[in-house]
Amino acid sequence: MTLAVHLLGRPTIEAGPDVDYRFRSRKSWALLAYLLMAERPPTRSRLAGLLFDEADDPLRALRWNLAEVRRGLGVAASLDGDPVQLRLPEEAVVDVDVVTRGTWTQALALPGLGSTLLEGVNVRGAAGFDAWLLSGQQRLRAASEAVLHEAAQALMSRGELDEAVRCATRVVDMSPLDENNQALLIRLHRRRGDERAAANQLAACTRLFESELGTAPGPAVRSAAGEQIARPTSIGGSVSVQAILESGAAAVAAGATDAGLASLRSAVVLADRASDRRLQVETRLVVGETLIHSLRGMDEEGIASLYAADEIASADGQRASLAAIRAELGYVDFLRARYDRAELWLTDALSLADTDVSMAAKASTYLGSVESDRADYPSAAALLTDAIGLAREAGDLRRETYATSMLGRLHLLRGDLEAATGELDTAIALAEKDRWLAFLPWPQALRGEVEIAAGRIETARSLLDQAFARACQLGDPCWEGISARGLALVAEADGDAALAFDLLADARARCNRMADPYVWLDAHILDAQCELGLRHDHPHVGSWVEAMHRLSSRTAMREMTVRALLHAAALGAAGAADGAELLAAEIDNPVLATAVQAARGR
Repeated sequence: MTLAVHLLGRPTIEAGPDVDYRFRSRKSWALLAYLLMAERPPTRSRLAGLLFDEADDPLRALRWNLAEVRRGLGVAASLDGDPVQLRLPEEAVVDVDVVTRGTWTQALALPGLGSTLLEGVNVRGAAGFDAWLLSGQQRLRAASEAVLHEAAQALMSRGELDEAVRCATRVVDMSPLDENNQALLIRLHRRRGDERAAANQLAACTRLFESELGTAPGPAVRSAAGEQIARPTSIGGSVSVQAILESGAAAVAAGATDAGLASLRSAVVLADRASDRRLQVETRLVVGETLIHSLRGMDEEGIASLYAADEIASADGQRASLAAIRAELGYVDFLRARYDRAELWLTDALSLADTDVSMAAKASTYLGSVESDRADYPSAAALLTDAIGLAREAGDLRRETYATSMLGRLHLLRGDLEAATGELDTAIALAEKDRWLAFLPWPQALRGEVEIAAGRIETARSLLDQAFARACQLGDPCWEGISARGLALVAEADGDAALAFDLLADARARCNRMADPYVWLDAHILDAQCELGLRHDHPHVGSWVEAMHRLSSRTAMREMTVRALLHAAALGAAGAADGAELLAAEIDNPVLATAVQAARGR
């Protein structure tokens, strides 16, 4: 029998008929969970301090619990050393690994999918572990939601609509205020031909949003409710598909988004009529890319188009198309902070790129951005550096600009202002050289943050004013948000704290006004709100800290989680400083390390 460890819901171990051992201590479950989920093997002293600090002999208590874990796992597993190494058989199944790194088909087979990590396991006298567990529970809940969302989209692309509706219903139950989840369920009801169910879901969504958020559902829900569903037909040909595709893409590029999208959708119908599978993939890919990059809050429809393209391309072995599709799916999951799923898609895209250097640059850029968001800075720096080299080799100026700006952001977050200045100035120059004015506010705003960190407020003000004005002209929520954040820090440096708080509130509202925001940016703005709130004793700082911790934990933004815990510690939260120190030990950031040491009074 394959060894299976279930940590979601009431934890259990299935180790075969010869092993029927029940842990005598809840801390044994806590120990096993930590060993399975830690980024790297922990030392015995760390484990003893984490879980057994109140014991008379912490190391002896650790040894006893390690023995318990060995008995529970059976002879097929090994557990020894310092740092403590846990080795499971290659065929072993660990549900938390499946949810974060497995396929959606594997995840659907898990009995605890969507359940709470270590449900019912309450550990006393371990404040640092409690903080780690809370973060882990929120992260695994978000991971379960992400894989169910992926399953619903994939099942829809296969035509298995009843099962897709069941998955989408579970996703809505988990996060009913997520507009994308509601849009997915409404779209599925309509594709199944159940207009009454779609109308009922739209009405329920509208009532919920108005009562909880004080607003009506946005464009993602409206699009799903009004989408014209293409019906199968055997009439037509493929002669004009390419021309329609090109004209639709040109219309979108020229700003005629609605007309362009109508043309692109008609190209999909014509490709289906022609039974041309390469055109079926190409048209769906173009529609997906257009919707995702259109600043219209319509990513969900774009994702549906990409999943449909992936289904056809997978069956035909269209490797180049699969690379492009999975890079786009990875990009969306990156923006939504579904980093585990993004990593899977982008790693696939990289392996499928073959000799396509430009595609390899694209996948590496997004992978590096994923690692930067979740604070694996060495991996991020290596990937982004590779991406810059690949983009230069391909002559892909825009990809080089994007990767360079993200490398500059990495240096800014780590406090290396000289390196950040160099990369961001390069990104600005590249964007101007290519006349990529739609991207320019991002490196400009980050460059403004470098100037704030260096104390050069007037230079920062000039850069941020330019970035904000251009972002508003473009109507880009992310660029508006990052620029407004920087202007808030400038206002505080000027001594106008009231204006700073107003600008930060406005920055969050701007960056979240669509259903497809860049989630890391929301956490970045919240971090500034918390920092200024603590400095000026703002009455809402407690709610900001709670919101930041909830957001960063569920998305596995490790540095943001540490920073949220440091803010909570400043407010007197028990165990928050211990949790921050525990998580920060795995992050290579001298700025963060200094902040943790200050919180610990060292």
